[in-house]
Amino acid sequence: MCRHLAYLGAPVSPAELMFAAPHALLVQSYAPRDMRGGGTVNADGFGLGWYPEPGAAPVRYRRHCPLWTDEALPALAASVRATAFVGAARNGTSGMPVTEAAAAPFAAGRWLFSHNGVVRGWPGSVAGLATGLDVTELLTLEAPTDSALLWALLRQRLRAGQDPLEAATGLIDAVEAAAPGSRLNFLLTDGETLVGTAWTHALSMLRTPGGVVLASEPCDPDPGWTAVPDRHAVRVTAAGAELFPLTFDRSTP
Repeated sequence: MCRHLAYLGAPVSPAELMFAAPHALLVQSYAPRDMRGGGTVNADGFGLGWYPEPGAAPVRYRRHCPLWTDEALPALAASVRATAFVGAARNGTSGMPVTEAAAAPFAAGRWLFSHNGVVRGWPGSVAGLATGLDVTELLTLEAPTDSALLWALLRQRLRAGQDPLEAATGLIDAVEAAAPGSRLNFLLTDGETLVGTAWTHALSMLRTPGGVVLASEPCDPDPGWTAVPDRHAVRVTAAGAELFPLTFDRSTP
């Protein structure tokens, strides 16, 4: 399993959550607390994506190596102040490639996306869903991984005009129906709205005076951290954070 986090709110430096906090993403990359049988470390790449200014397209820094081996990102992150960002440390599923292109966050236009989890029965279980993609898009996925396919399927929904919460939860519904038992923990933002999902894994939330943090694991001992209940989504906007239960009706009419 991977570790990821996201922030939306008043401008802050990503360096605090990525590197400085007692249980920052750096620590979670080599000493995670809640992997749930999905590996022991997150050493198969990492990434940070942020918005240099409101309304701008995101900027990304990704590598295929362990986060703790990179000497450039700590100083780079400390030089940035952003109103939204997504960071991730990857634990690749066995058999999937370890490449920069496979590391989150994925990006397209104004969107950043991260997936913490696994699609059960990959790739056969979701072959039917993949047939709904444009052939050229399918053939040019960033990496042959479940996360890259999920991102392509999610982009398709966003392009069709679905709002981010509807797009993310609708994709969970479709993938769970095709590949039961998948772990589908998403972070999705366009710099103005942040959506996180907890589907068979952990997600925690911290409301700060200036914004909201979502993270696989709390980054510090602040008592304000609360767990997002399993099978729930959270939507964060300038107005605050809202929780939504994920219940899908698959009954036959």
